[in-house]
Amino acid sequence: MTEFNEAKFQIGQIVRHRLFAFRGVIFDVDPEFNNTEEWWNSIPAEARPRKDQPFYHLLAENEDTEYVAYVSEQNLLVDETAEPVRHPQVRDYFAGFDSKKKQYKLRGHRAH
Repeated sequence: MTEFNEAKFQIGQIVRHRLFAFRGVIFDVDPEFNNTEEWWNSIPAEARPRKDQPFYHLLAENEDTEYVAYVSEQNLLVDETAEPVRHPQVRDYFAGFDSKKKQYKLRGHRAH
């Protein structure tokens, strides 16, 4: 039996990277690392996160651009700005932004 790690963050939540200047909204979660070895090995050894933790798919943005990021739980923090994300794919995954809860509402057809 496989024991899964419980994710600290949830789909629709806005987070920011602990070390790098970007933020994003979570649109999917892997209970543990589920990317290629090539991706894993592209991270400098001294900065590689553990594989046995949740990894998050983000619609991410920095000052210059929007992109998709794959980030370990240990490198994420809650984004306290309460600002929506400007990523153009947000509407593909989410029905709207709840400013009181500071998170996005998942579209019904995207729910698991």
